[in-house]
Amino acid sequence: MPFARPRILYVTDLAYEARGRRYCDEDIYLTARLREEFDLALCHPRDAAALLDAFDAVVVRNSGPVLEYRAAYDAFRERAAERGTRVYNQLTGRADMIGKQYLPDLTAAGFPVIPTVDRAEHLHRLPVADEYVVKPRLGADSAGLRIVPAGRVPEALAGNGDLLVQPRVDFAYEVSFYFVDHDYQYALHAPHPGRRWQLEPYDATVADLDFARRFIEWNGIDHGIQRVDACRAPDGELLLVELEDLNPYLSLDALDEPARDAFVTALRTALRRLLTT
Repeated sequence: MPFARPRILYVTDLAYEARGRRYCDEDIYLTARLREEFDLALCHPRDAAALLDAFDAVVVRNSGPVLEYRAAYDAFRERAAERGTRVYNQLTGRADMIGKQYLPDLTAAGFPVIPTVDRAEHLHRLPVADEYVVKPRLGADSAGLRIVPAGRVPEALAGNGDLLVQPRVDFAYEVSFYFVDHDYQYALHAPHPGRRWQLEPYDATVADLDFARRFIEWNGIDHGIQRVDACRAPDGELLLVELEDLNPYLSLDALDEPARDAFVTALRTALRRLLTT
């Protein structure tokens, strides 16, 4: 007999431990809400390639840093491409989905990002600072990130072509803008710079949303959840910190019930749209 409802494979690592966040709680909530409309099964990212044939679409959510299961992730992407699997997020992202090379690329293109370079010979392009952030091109969750005094940056880069460098920016606060497909949903900010994941609702201005949408348009993902992370620089300008287009944590616990309901409605609508492509 044909299946009456769309079948979705929901990829998550419920055991992954993140600093300041409980990924599993978010996915337990989302899957409970999505089951109201879809037949749904959960699997670990290491198992996704072997299971995707039995489903109409795959949703990749809080699956943890890809570095911890790189071979399995590559196999999943290859298998999904071979069979034309509908994947949410769409696997054509140009940002964190393929590493952080987009940060020096966007810097060179004149986008409002924290200035970033990937070569020692380009250090002169960065603003002068007392300290710099050195981090892996393929890093995640701050793994491998170091704060380096200005005089030691060339030494930190020596012999390693997979590092990025940014000036350490004194910012007023960080703010994140959340999108489903190309539709803005909500914004949250961390009013205390030292407490990144103590988030509160943020009333985004027209200028804020113009800033965030510029990166959503640049990335070109038609189907997916994206989070635009920015910081408010001393001069008041927003600068991109990260464009998370693979498995962005949504901080749904920082929203009130109507806002969570609105997000779930938007996600259901987006998945229905994906299933008809």
